[in-house]
Amino acid sequence: MHCIICKHGQTNPGKVTVTLERAGSIIILKEVTAEVCENCGEYYLSAEVTAYLLQRAETADQNGAEVEILRYAA
Repeated sequence: MHCIICKHGQTNPGKVTVTLERAGSIIILKEVTAEVCENCGEYYLSAEVTAYLLQRAETADQNGAEVEILRYAA
């Protein structure tokens, strides 16, 4: 697909690091599967991946984590 941010790049399958901040918690998820723009680096996550990441972030927040670094494993 064409990148909607830079309008020039094409996206390709790749891995990214996603940082989420929520209610005083910072959750960093590494090696997340995404479509990545070859031009600007913008990434796009599938609905399935997004749901998984939000669930992991919710769990970390409920456990009282201030900072948590996780490797994507779905």
